Amino acid sequence: MRELDPELAGPRRPIFSRAAPWLFGAALVLVWEIAVPLVGIPELTLPTPGRIVGRIFQDYRILSSDSLITFIEVVAGFLVAIAVALPLALAIFYSRTIEKTFYPVLIALQTVPKVALAPLLVLWFGFGFAPKIVISSLTAFFPIVIATVVGLEMLEDDMVRLMRSMGASEWQTFLKMRLPAALPSIFGGLKVGIGLSVIGSIIGEYVASESGLGYRQLTANAQFDSSMNFAALVVISLMGVVLFYAIHLVELMVVRTR
Repeated sequence: MRELDPELAGPRRPIFSRAAPWLFGAALVLVWEIAVPLVGIPELTLPTPGRIVGRIFQDYRILSSDSLITFIEVVAGFLVAIAVALPLALAIFYSRTIEKTFYPVLIALQTVPKVALAPLLVLWFGFGFAPKIVISSLTAFFPIVIATVVGLEMLEDDMVRLMRSMGASEWQTFLKMRLPAALPSIFGGLKVGIGLSVIGSIIGEYVASESGLGYRQLTANAQFDSSMNFAALVVISLMGVVLFYAIHLVELMVVRTR
């Protein structure tokens, strides 16, 4: 078989790699759009992508208002998770006592389904923003802690001994070596955490809420309004994707400046 000239194949390969996800997604949407009426699936069960997009434009005011509320819950819960997780991860890394004390508690909290905690949080904090923010932060908390601890442990002992032989303090070693080495792992935990934060907020809205995208889904489900249900689901997914890539952009800027 004749091989392609690398000079000709090279430029095409990156273009195809960038276009492949979009082409695959467009193909899935096209198959969905054609197959649903062709097979005879009723709209109540599965609306077409065209109908879902049309519903988004039709009720964009309602969805925008609900999106803002859910967005506030997600970001607030995520920031709370970061504010607690990063200092705790540092304490776990530098103290064996804290590690042995808190690790079992963290694992226990992680294994408890957050939907089981939601009714208790509503009982304690009421029906406002607080229970949704708490659930969002609890859901995002664990992967941030674990990723940060793993990242801090990635620096080789030889590098630490080299820094100390040059008279560097532990604080200098942390800033110059340990933190830069840990940043990819930390941002990996943040990317996982932001997705889980969205899930936690929606769970909170399912249990007790009078607004938000999760509440809109429940209302649509009670009214057998499948197109609105899917429209809210699409907006939730888009919110998660946007927040994920926002963190990715911050990662690129931070890592590039180190």
